[in-house]
Amino acid sequence: MRNHVREHRLERRISQAALAEAVGVSRQTINAIETGRYLPSLPLAFALAGFFGTAIEELFTPSEGDA
Repeated sequence: MRNHVREHRLERRISQAALAEAVGVSRQTINAIETGRYLPSLPLAFALAGFFGTAIEELFTPSEGDA
């Protein structure tokens, strides 16, 4: 799974900590999502999309070979 969370966050010029606080998770969780080490739960994906005012599909896209 490829994600565009970091790009959206940098466009908004907010820190990982500020994004984490806004969606109710730790900064480490945001870091893990951005680096692809953690796939967010569906509720967290909705929260991130809502924060950025975009669709989940704009934030998360399948990588080649994903089922």
